[in-house]
Amino acid sequence: PKAASQQLGGFVMIGQMSGQAAKKGLSDLLQLMAVLSVSLFVLNLLPLPVLDGGVIFFSLLVPEATPLLGMLMLGNLFREVGVVDRLTKAAQNELINIVTIFLGLAIGAKMSAGEFLTLNTITIIAMGLVAFSIGTASGVLFGKLMCVLSGGKINPMIGAAGVSAVPMAARVVQKLGLEANPSNHLLMNAMGPNIAGVIGSVIVAGVLFFLAGF
Repeated sequence: PKAASQQLGGFVMIGQMSGQAAKKGLSDLLQLMAVLSVSLFVLNLLPLPVLDGGVIFFSLLVPEATPLLGMLMLGNLFREVGVVDRLTKAAQNELINIVTIFLGLAIGAKMSAGEFLTLNTITIIAMGLVAFSIGTASGVLFGKLMCVLSGGKINPMIGAAGVSAVPMAARVVQKLGLEANPSNHLLMNAMGPNIAGVIGSVIVAGVLFFLAGF
């Protein structure tokens, strides 16, 4: 196992292997590219939330959540391809601001105080606050458990980012981590549970749509 672990590598090793294959000839280089492509294809089909296989799995499991998952993956596609910077910036700034303004105006223009300040509305807001608090507390507790199981290698604070507030929850974790230790950069690690929280929220929303008959 120790010898096998020493043979594992990331992008640097892939670059080294590509250089060695190129020196041997075009055939070896193409063979290496084929192996890497097939490996990534199989890995991407695993039913994990952050992979395409996870999106397909949850879309089949909860069809009502498919549009929400699709929009989430579309935003990720814009960001990751690196060739549609204008669309990425528009979706992150102008478009989301415009949608937020029109949504607020459309709802606010038709919402009177008598219809808004009802027991049902207050109950929904209170339930949301309780759910958000439970989600954050549960994330921290699981983070502490992972910290113990990993021998202290995992900072339990990243568990607090396991809610659907992207990227604000991860930024808050980063800020608090830097206040405790100036060399404690947690943003990239916290984005993992942060994105997982979004996907989990989307799936739960799809289940609620199904149960409510929308």
